[in-house]
Amino acid sequence: MVFDPHSAQDGRPTGPSDRQQSALLGAVAALEAAVAGLTENPDGGGERFDTALRRLGGLLGPAGEAESAAVGPRLAALLLDTPLFPRAHLAMMVGACVERGADPVACADGVLAGLREALSGALLLIERWAETGADADRSAVRDGGDVRDGGDEDQDQDQDALPDPDREDPGRARARITEPGRTDGWHAHRAVAGWWTLQLWQQAAFALCTHAAVRRAARDSGVGGVLTELIDRYRERSDRHDLKGLRYLAAALDDEPLLVLHRASGTGYLLRMDGLTDNFQLHTLLIEVLVGGGHLPGTRPDPEVVALSRTRWLDGRRFIATGAFNLVAPDGGWIWNEGMPEDIPVVDGVRTLVLDPQPYERSWAAGRFVEQVPGDLRLERVLEPAEAAARLAAAAPALPFEQAVR
Repeated sequence: MVFDPHSAQDGRPTGPSDRQQSALLGAVAALEAAVAGLTENPDGGGERFDTALRRLGGLLGPAGEAESAAVGPRLAALLLDTPLFPRAHLAMMVGACVERGADPVACADGVLAGLREALSGALLLIERWAETGADADRSAVRDGGDVRDGGDEDQDQDQDALPDPDREDPGRARARITEPGRTDGWHAHRAVAGWWTLQLWQQAAFALCTHAAVRRAARDSGVGGVLTELIDRYRERSDRHDLKGLRYLAAALDDEPLLVLHRASGTGYLLRMDGLTDNFQLHTLLIEVLVGGGHLPGTRPDPEVVALSRTRWLDGRRFIATGAFNLVAPDGGWIWNEGMPEDIPVVDGVRTLVLDPQPYERSWAAGRFVEQVPGDLRLERVLEPAEAAARLAAAAPALPFEQAVR
């Protein structure tokens, strides 16, 4: 037998994937050792860590499902002890492993904790940036901050604009917001790291939160509520990082009951939502279940429109969904199609929605705001007439349009 360097000594072919997995596992072990070295000696070992992280990144790219499943949780376990800036890049690797088959729940805690840290840091930078102002920024430059691409004229422009992580120097930003007795060097570093790496954290967290098990665990632990609050605070203050998709994803309702009351017919229905991220999607599925199911009058949606609201991905064709109802809260406020199912208020322990006639025609492009998450709406039971009547009697009339838009 001619010696084959791709075969084991017992003649069993190892193949490129075996060699790749061995190299990848070795790179993970090297990174674990480098992180342990940093923990024991924070002022040393940085070069060893950087080398190990770069080697791992090169090997992880072509990794398959089995390799990713093996290393994803191990990498997630290293996040807390990894320095702030490279921590975000390691989180991206964890997210890539989850997309290829690693256990999302086993990888979630470190990534969501890192997202929380980055959001908190970014909010601190926004606050301190407004407080320090342009004069402090020019002072930081005179005191040694890095000046990029231009002279005084460039520095005088947009001094109060938040820094651009793609172009500007984080050291200069850190110098500007550091103030003894107010924001020490460590907190300034955390703020700058959060601002500079937030986009990486949102991508890593998005990959994990497309899994219902991660969303449920985050919601049950309270982490989900903290993250949505931080995202909302950030979006009120800045649009530098696009967090809308992550916000909708974090608010997705899984295995959530929905009580629907149809005012005109006096009927009521208990349904269950799974993976619904936007109210256009919910509106489409309400028509399919209630009109298509023969419970209410109207026109059933095109099957392609329904499929796009459930599991099908967009393929370049455009399908238009048409509304059938005005979605109303029990207090009379409107539930807008542009919102999320979490906007529907909880009454007596269950989200409750009233369906009224449309005040004007509505249509929209069919699909799901977060395509990565399949959605569904199922009818569990039709309410008895007396129960539906009692629920409707407690519901206020819909507000006039002029009041609803205020």
